[in-house]
Amino acid sequence: MTKFRPLHDRVVVKRLDSEEKTKGGIIIPDTAKEKPSEGQVVAVGPGTRGDDGKLNALDVKAGDRVLFGKWSGTEVKIDGEDLLIMKESDILGIIA
Repeated sequence: MTKFRPLHDRVVVKRLDSEEKTKGGIIIPDTAKEKPSEGQVVAVGPGTRGDDGKLNALDVKAGDRVLFGKWSGTEVKIDGEDLLIMKESDILGIIA
């Protein structure tokens, strides 16, 4: 993969595929599926600078599984891979 480093408090996330069947066993076609709001962090920026000039590191790190808002981020394609670039504040939480 091309080396890509997000700036400031931005995070690169790869969507994780959602379940293709309902609990009742009904298969959902691609056209009816919502895009998943769960993903894996691929890369993180260095953080933001506070008023005192110190660098405030991000709470997420590469490899974390996260939940994010439905309309969060900007979709990009890097080396043929669909990714999202979003601010850390768009991430709702880390899945333990």
